Amino acid sequence: MKREKVAPVQVYRWEDQAARETPDLLVVEEPLEIRVGYGPADQRQQRSVSITMRTPGHDLELAVGFLYAEGILQQRSDLMSVDYCANVEREEEVGNVVKAEIAPGVEMDLDRLERHFYTTSSCGVCGKASLEAVAVQSCPVLRPDGPQVPAALLATLPQRARAAQTVFRHTGGIHAASLFSAAGEPVAIYEDVGRHNAFDKLIGARWLQGEVPLSAHIALASGRLSFELVQKTLRAGIPILVAVGAPSSLAVDLAREFGQTLVGFVRDQRLNVYTHADRILFS
Repeated sequence: MKREKVAPVQVYRWEDQAARETPDLLVVEEPLEIRVGYGPADQRQQRSVSITMRTPGHDLELAVGFLYAEGILQQRSDLMSVDYCANVEREEEVGNVVKAEIAPGVEMDLDRLERHFYTTSSCGVCGKASLEAVAVQSCPVLRPDGPQVPAALLATLPQRARAAQTVFRHTGGIHAASLFSAAGEPVAIYEDVGRHNAFDKLIGARWLQGEVPLSAHIALASGRLSFELVQKTLRAGIPILVAVGAPSSLAVDLAREFGQTLVGFVRDQRLNVYTHADRILFS
């Protein structure tokens, strides 16, 4: 379902000691409700499990990525279908409600999803402050082998990703989750006003295509590295996670524990490697 990703506005731009009225573009932020249908074929139930503020586009992938990251979906047969809800109460909900039909027999730990019932576009874990408090048990400990990547190549990734960020080019106000091969070739990029939404879209799309785990890839975040971004990429088996911003202490703790190489402050031909530096070639 097509919804606009940018919205036109009029602004007063002050420049060179003078103000003038001029058109501008803003990134769209709207709520997306994710519902699940579950239970035996003759006793199906429906429940809303998340409301997130996101930029429209790739909503079905976002929903699938979210459910996969939370451990509801394990294998492709767990998902019967995912689509926009036709039966909504208000007109503004059209195109803003997605329902995933979960296969009978899939265990649903819905209480664990309550922390996500409402999240802002910038919020991920939302107050959870320890490894035990968030469901990380479904994250694999990554193998110590896998790709070894030159630091000089990692330093080029933000520029390569920026070239494909169409909405950012128009608005300057959106995050991106990018996937690269170990050789630095771009594989996919998804934009959203929320960092965690962008990664849900990215991982959900690859999961639907049967390409998870992504054990030979590099992921790039356009902003800072939070605990939840590490959790999502670990769940997808991504061995190297890179960002232009800083990681949080909890993100570093999680990456160290589960074997992920975490790289931050990738800009101006410099970077910091926080965990598992054996995957990075420094010369």
